[in-house]
Amino acid sequence: MEQKELGVTWDVDLYGELLKIGGGKERMTAYFNKTGWPENAPKGEEERKEFIASLHKRKTELFMALIENRLLPLRPGVAKLVDQALEKGVKVAVCSTSNEKAVSAVVSCLLGPERAEKIQIFAGDVVPRKKPDPAIYTLAATTLGVEPSSCVVVEDSAIGLAAAKAAGMTCIVTKSGYTADEDFFNADAVFDCIGDPPEEQFDLAFCASLLEKQYVS
Repeated sequence: MEQKELGVTWDVDLYGELLKIGGGKERMTAYFNKTGWPENAPKGEEERKEFIASLHKRKTELFMALIENRLLPLRPGVAKLVDQALEKGVKVAVCSTSNEKAVSAVVSCLLGPERAEKIQIFAGDVVPRKKPDPAIYTLAATTLGVEPSSCVVVEDSAIGLAAAKAAGMTCIVTKSGYTADEDFFNADAVFDCIGDPPEEQFDLAFCASLLEKQYVS
């Protein structure tokens, strides 16, 4: 969001810290609670919730414009992994603390409509508690009719990893620029990225091998 619209600037380091909080509206609220609310913000709690919701809606609009204009690419290897799963009949879902419209835009625009129609999205306020709470992963497993122990989650943050493990799922972490230094000690595997060599071993077969080891052990 442009500084003139919001009145504040989040640099890379600050946003990295704020990402430890699940949910965009929750991040905004935590930031203002710590640094002080803008002069034009209301004073009452309920009014502030509406104020945050309006800011978050505008932020989502700007983000979706970037996605729709293909200005933000997929991370390498994502499309390949999704294709491998869909070809094998594996159920694929996206579970995110982000706004549902923004997540749907990413899936539809960047993965394409053919893939999108086969992927179920669980995002935003579909659950009352966001990551690191496991609610969104539990909801996904229940809705898709699969056992949590048969699910492999691909995450990029410590709060996402905590949510997946609390839901009883296998979790692979692919680090991002924001989460490279986070502690992923209880992940089932950790990669710098999904994509090309030497990371090409991270594919559907690798995910299946992790589940096999879980059942054997």
